[in-house]
Amino acid sequence: MPKVGVIAVGQSAFVRAYPGSIRELAFEAFKDALGGSGIKTEQIDASVICSAPEYDKQRTPAGLVAEYLGLNPQPTFYVESVCSSSSSGLRTAYALIASGLHDVVMVLGFQKMSEISSAESQERMGRGADIQWEAPFGTMMPAYYAMYARGHFEKFGTTEEDLGLIRLKSSTYGVVNEKAVFRKSLTLDKIMEPKYIATPLKMMDCCANADGSSCVILASEQKAKELCEKPVWIRGLGMATAPINMAGRDTFSGLKCAQLAARRAYDMAGLGPKDIDVAEVHDCFTIAEMMAYEDLGFAEPGKGKELIRNKETYKEGRIPVNVDGGLLSKGHPIGATGGSQIRTIVLQLRGAAGPMQVPNAKIGLVHNIGGVGIYGNVSIFSVD
Repeated sequence: MPKVGVIAVGQSAFVRAYPGSIRELAFEAFKDALGGSGIKTEQIDASVICSAPEYDKQRTPAGLVAEYLGLNPQPTFYVESVCSSSSSGLRTAYALIASGLHDVVMVLGFQKMSEISSAESQERMGRGADIQWEAPFGTMMPAYYAMYARGHFEKFGTTEEDLGLIRLKSSTYGVVNEKAVFRKSLTLDKIMEPKYIATPLKMMDCCANADGSSCVILASEQKAKELCEKPVWIRGLGMATAPINMAGRDTFSGLKCAQLAARRAYDMAGLGPKDIDVAEVHDCFTIAEMMAYEDLGFAEPGKGKELIRNKETYKEGRIPVNVDGGLLSKGHPIGATGGSQIRTIVLQLRGAAGPMQVPNAKIGLVHNIGGVGIYGNVSIFSVD
């Protein structure tokens, strides 16, 4: 396969209520990506815009964003796979470049979730399930992931405190991430306060909605070497899906789409779980990170709890995971989340992650899930 590299990354601060418009929010990440890179707007010959449209008041946001960023008349595409939209956008951009259609493609994800009320947001999240057979019965994201937590607890003996330890790690790194919504260190006692959202998930087990944007610029091998001193190369891309209806699932202790996406990404990269130096996983809930440890092969099924108990997923551990605070600390602006994860890994591999830096990181992985395991994206990057 042709080599495709990441030549620039950017992100807005993730906030609870961004005061500007979605076009201004998109510009925040675009400006951050271009700043100091030497890349000019006219060198971007296509764009992929990613969001979950049910949260946007603006129809066809790709056209709006492309115009505001000065990317007309270049082609623009709109990609949506709910929470994994930016990672699906990366896959689309990779294909556009590998096919020879384009040389430099921007992937920009955004979400301004504060445009609607919290109640409206929850209702729209519920409609991410089948609107005929599930959503009418009031199912929402915390309840769905609580089902998976129950399944994991019953099969493997995982405990609420194990999930609390994941949140404790998240808060440790959220403190040092200037882009995160929540930058307050937490104690395990605080995390374990019995403020249940959907048993066994408590308030601190759940990520928060946020407004934010992210930007990733990709280029062909020749252009990447011309435009960037230190490109980060895409080594493997895996994507898979699962039935949208829970009745179509055969297990509630892991996400099949993530397992298959990981296998495909590892196969494409010619690598395995032991080769990964640093990872970003989709921790919309603490149980999601626990399952990711196992779905990605960092631990055997049921052994993920040993990783967090022994601090193996901390920066100094065997497999550092979410050392930028993850969604639990950064917040979760749906369309921007995958791009934010990619940005973190690119900075890690460039040695530019500051206080979050993992020593000698050469190979990184991003695990980005859409919905309750409906879409799974796994992307692998390296400096070589």
